[in-house]
Amino acid sequence: MTAHPPKRYIVALTGASGMPYAVSLLQKLAAKNVEIHGLVSAAGAQVLKLETGLSTSEVSRYMTRLYDEKDFAAPVASGSFPHDGMIIIPCTMGTLGAIANGISNNLIHRSADVTLKEGRRLLLILRETPLNRIHITNMLRLAEAGATIMPAMPGFYHHPTSIEELVAMFVDRILDVLGLPDPEAKRWGIES
Repeated sequence: MTAHPPKRYIVALTGASGMPYAVSLLQKLAAKNVEIHGLVSAAGAQVLKLETGLSTSEVSRYMTRLYDEKDFAAPVASGSFPHDGMIIIPCTMGTLGAIANGISNNLIHRSADVTLKEGRRLLLILRETPLNRIHITNMLRLAEAGATIMPAMPGFYHHPTSIEELVAMFVDRILDVLGLPDPEAKRWGIES
């Protein structure tokens, strides 16, 4: 009987607010023993430090491998690199716009473009409000191209008492979309 290879995901952090979501997702994916191929933009590293006090090297401990955003020779830049999906968390509107328009200024954009062209799952965790017409048009273009648009909107039906509970609830929704449900996740209408 052959062992199945572990699930493999690309996780990219860009410069939008919402880094607690990114850290929580990395922790939960690492706990599931999946391969995590990480990308962090320069602005993402700044926001990560501002919002969580963590450096890129500190969060890289949850990653199987971390790539430089300028390294277009990295395996994740090619369609021949098999993976189970890419998550950009948080996703800036600049990143969204670049991907929607086929512009590959960095490895994050290129990896997302390759993910779409190969028909793989691309999740964009947006954290911006209000939205203008350009943002909405770019979201529509990406949804039509096969991306999943997930604005970071936690629910309140589980009666959260902390920011950590709000973050965990939304990250559990991401895991659901990836097909990696957390059995401990709070569900609508289900008592735990």
